[in-house]
Amino acid sequence: MKFFQQHIQLKERRRGFHLITSEVVQALPQLTEIQTGMCQVFIQHTSAGLTINENADPTVRTDFETYFDKAVPENDPDFLHDYEGSDDMPAHLKASLLGSSVLIPVHQGRLALGTWQGIYLCEHRNHGGSRRIVVTAWWI
Repeated sequence: MKFFQQHIQLKERRRGFHLITSEVVQALPQLTEIQTGMCQVFIQHTSAGLTINENADPTVRTDFETYFDKAVPENDPDFLHDYEGSDDMPAHLKASLLGSSVLIPVHQGRLALGTWQGIYLCEHRNHGGSRRIVVTAWWI
């Protein structure tokens, strides 16, 4: 079994849902060598997450933000963890709901995403800063 791993520093993005598929692919030129394998994308943060969803219509990303803001509102008086502001605990909860990694099959040198699928960085902080992800690919 062969492995390749790349650490990527993503630029700071505003709060919201952002497509990062092209950044992941650009960081893994070895992907073209893989006929059949797997690729894991992992984020090294607790207030941002990753998911796979619609890559064409930007209103989907806006609706994701709307949903999560309604589901986990800021300024909830029951939240104790607010050391970094009113978006602190809600960001941790949203990140836990979405998860910290995605696993994607690799087929004939490409991520085997569906036609309308893309990898999202889900930024839940108003000022989250740059984000680090680890991309690991493996194959036999």
